[in-house]
Amino acid sequence: MFAITVFMAGVMLTSCRSSSEKVENAQDKVQDAKSQVVMAEQELNQALKDSIQQFKKESEQRIATNEKNIAEIRMRIAKENKENKAIFEQRLSGLEQQNKDMKRRLRDFTENQSEKWESFRVKFNNDLEKQGKAFRDFWGIKK
Repeated sequence: MFAITVFMAGVMLTSCRSSSEKVENAQDKVQDAKSQVVMAEQELNQALKDSIQQFKKESEQRIATNEKNIAEIRMRIAKENKENKAIFEQRLSGLEQQNKDMKRRLRDFTENQSEKWESFRVKFNNDLEKQGKAFRDFWGIKK
């Protein structure tokens, strides 16, 4: 009887000790997981910032190309007859204003608006594509 009682007491003490060790191990694992989450968030934020900066750089180059196109078209318009000149200048004026607006939109977008990044990027790219098509089609149909 005494042996059984000692054995039961030993089992109870051992199981209590292992529970506290399990709690400590679980707390360590939770702390490690929290640290990993923080590091992952930092890496994600940096990747997002890098993506925004790369996009801005590429978009600025495309806008600069549009500005060169505007200058070239302006020179070519100068050689047109009076009727066509008015039509082309009006078209060019619209494209020039769009280019200025896009430049401003790009400049005004900040990394603090990262939750809006994807929708901004898609819309801005779409607008750049439309503007590029307008430049390619500029000399097409005369109104």
